[in-house]
Amino acid sequence: MTVSYSIAEARNQFTILIRNAEENNQPVQVTRRGQPVAVILSAEEYARLVANQPQRNFWAAYQEWRQRWNISGLDIDPEEIWGNVREHAPAPDNEPGDKIFT
Repeated sequence: MTVSYSIAEARNQFTILIRNAEENNQPVQVTRRGQPVAVILSAEEYARLVANQPQRNFWAAYQEWRQRWNISGLDIDPEEIWGNVREHAPAPDNEPGDKIFT
C-alpha cells in the first residue's frame, strides 16, 4: 500500500520517508493540493522498474510513434500548420568565427 503525503508533510518527515523507502521498500506518493506529483522509491525498486523498460533512443521512439499514429494517412498540410512560423529567407552564409549575435 502506498502512503501519501503533501509536499509540506514530506518535507517535515523526509528522513523518515527515505529510511522507510530504503529499508522497508515502502513507496511514498507526494501530493500538491491533493494531486499526486511525485513518488519516493527505494533505489532498488527504481532499478527494478528501469530494468524492465526497453532501452531505445529518440529515433526508435519517434519511429514507433509514427507507426502507431500513422500521420501519413491524415489530411494535414504542414505549410498550413507551420507556414507562418518558419523564416523562408535563405540562411546567411557565415564563416567560422563570424559574430552571429550582436
